[in-house]
Amino acid sequence: MGFADQRFNVNLSILFTELPLLERPAAAAAAGFTAVELWWPWIDTPTPERSELDALRRAVEDAGVRLTGLNFYAGELPGPDRGALSLPGEESERFRANIDVAADFAQSLGCTALNALYGNRVDGVDPAEQDALALENLVRAARAADRIGAVLLIEALNAPESPRYPLVSAPAAVAVVDRVNEATGLGNARFLMDLYHLSMNGEDLPAVIDRYAARTGHVQIADNPGRGAPGTGSLPLEDLLDRLAKAGYEGWVGLEYKPGDRPSAEAFDWLPADRRAAR
Repeated sequence: MGFADQRFNVNLSILFTELPLLERPAAAAAAGFTAVELWWPWIDTPTPERSELDALRRAVEDAGVRLTGLNFYAGELPGPDRGALSLPGEESERFRANIDVAADFAQSLGCTALNALYGNRVDGVDPAEQDALALENLVRAARAADRIGAVLLIEALNAPESPRYPLVSAPAAVAVVDRVNEATGLGNARFLMDLYHLSMNGEDLPAVIDRYAARTGHVQIADNPGRGAPGTGSLPLEDLLDRLAKAGYEGWVGLEYKPGDRPSAEAFDWLPADRRAAR
C-alpha cells in the first residue's frame, strides 16, 4: 500500500519553477510523471490573451502529460491574497470573469478538478457579507465545473501562514462544501484534503482521513516542518496515504512541496521512477 498504490501528479506552480512556465510540463514528463496540476498561472490577470492560453495548452499536450487539476484565479500565489472570490469589489469581479475562462481551459485538456480558494477576511467588512459573496461565487463556479464534467474543490489552508483565511480546518472547509452542494443541488463540490496545511493546523490527520475520505475530491501532500518532499520532515505520509487508500480514496495525490536547495528534478528520490507514471 502507501506510495505504491497512489496516483501522483506534480504541481507545476511550486515545483519546476526554476524553469519558464511553458517548459515545466516537459520537465515533469522527463522526471517520469504523466500528470500535472497548476495554480492559476497568470497571477496578474484572470483573463489572459488567447495566445497565452493556447501556448500553455500546447506545452501540456506536447509533453504528453495530463492536466488533472487547475485553480481558479486567486490573486498572487504564493503571496498575501490567498483567494479572490470572497473579496468585495474588484477582486470578486475578477474571479467571476475568470470562471468560464478557467473552466474552458480545463475542459480543453480534459481536466476534471477546479480549485477555488476562499479568500482572506477584509478589514471593515462583515464576515457574514463575505461569506454570502463567497457562496454566490462558489455556486457560479460549481455550475461552470458541472458544465465541463468537473468537481469543484474547497480547500483548507493553515492559520500560521494564512492567518486571515477563514477556512483553517477540515470541518470548516467541508461545511462550505455542504453549503455549496445544498445551494446548487449538483453535488459536485468536494473537499481538497491538503495534509500539509491540516498538519500545520494541528489536526488529527488519521481522524480527518477516516471522517472525510469519502467527501474528498483531491489530496495534496508536503512534509512538515518545511513543506518539503516526503522524508524531509516528520509526517508519516506513506502511512497516511495508506490509510486514505484503505478508506476508499482512489483519486489523485498532488505533490505540492518545495524542492529545497536543489533542482526540482532531484526532489523525487523518495518515489521510485516506476511509480511516478499513473497506472
